[in-house]
Amino acid sequence: MPMKLKVNQQRSLWWGISLALIVASIISMLVSWQQIGAPLRPSLDFVGGTRIQLERDCSVAGNCDAPIESSDVRDILAEQGYPNGAVQILGGDRQAFAVRTAQLDVEQRTTLVDALADEIGTLDPLTTQIDTVGPSIGRQIFTSGITALLVSFFGITAYLSFRFRFDYAVFALVALAHDVLITLGVFSFLGLVLGREVDSLFIVALLTIVGFSVNDTVVIYDRIRETSKNNPNRPISDVVDDAVSQTLTRSINTTLTTTLSLMAIVLFGGETLKYFALAMIIGFVLGAYSSIFIGSTLLAWWREKQGIGPLADEGAEGEDEELEYAAPYPAVSGEAAIEAEAVESTASFDPSPETSSFRETPAPETSDDERGVEPEKP
Repeated sequence: MPMKLKVNQQRSLWWGISLALIVASIISMLVSWQQIGAPLRPSLDFVGGTRIQLERDCSVAGNCDAPIESSDVRDILAEQGYPNGAVQILGGDRQAFAVRTAQLDVEQRTTLVDALADEIGTLDPLTTQIDTVGPSIGRQIFTSGITALLVSFFGITAYLSFRFRFDYAVFALVALAHDVLITLGVFSFLGLVLGREVDSLFIVALLTIVGFSVNDTVVIYDRIRETSKNNPNRPISDVVDDAVSQTLTRSINTTLTTTLSLMAIVLFGGETLKYFALAMIIGFVLGAYSSIFIGSTLLAWWREKQGIGPLADEGAEGEDEELEYAAPYPAVSGEAAIEAEAVESTASFDPSPETSSFRETPAPETSDDERGVEPEKP
């Protein structure tokens, strides 16, 4: 017996929670825009330039006694002519750092690394990483990522409008936008607090979140449609509550098993995959939440407000099925209903000629003239 969850009775609570998270996400992105000129801290993949990651050589005595301060690195960048360079301190012991500047050639990179080594301390050449991306490639990656997101939203709208109805598609998109926006807000906050940058893998994570979330929503919508067929006269809010309750265990199990796998990557994976998995964990949890508490309750609220019945999403097909299962006799009430029930329960067919009501009635006698037979002559 599935657990009964009446999501529509407390839908104001679910909407309030989502609204608070969305507002916090928007505020975080606005603050990020004021500080760094972008809602999220972009990586080299999107803006182009040169990124140099360096680490102290702790095998040298006294080289790693004190942690690296980002202000010291910024001062060195300013002295070398890169005042707008970005600095990120890495590692729990703060003995590694990364700087990002405009695109540098080989000579400029060598000069900058030597200046950093003189001030910061001896650097380990085995851990040095240098990446360079041209500005045109960065813009192309960003444009391709945004285009992929827009195409996915358009495809989802077309699919849900064809399979269900347009209002189903609209509220599924609202749930998707809810998931993507809050995920963006979380990483905007991480960029402000931890200096975390988003790269092309983050776009991949967003596309994966969109696919997972809409799959969960489609399962619930399909159950709403099936429940509406079986109970055409029930209120839409009751139908939605039943559909959510029937799919709740499936949603929880799917999200939990997927999240556990991603949690292993967060705990034991590398620096790049760690935040990629974290983005998907956040999005998957939000996707399950929005499918259950946002998309379904918004659909019920809208159909109640518009006075649309549960079977309005079925069109002619629903009408045919409703006629197919209609009662063979017109509905009656009162004494007529009691009498009809009594007759139906006691009526039987007795084939014996004594009791059968279908007795053979002899044909009336006809004259010879009527039969067309000439009378005999005497």
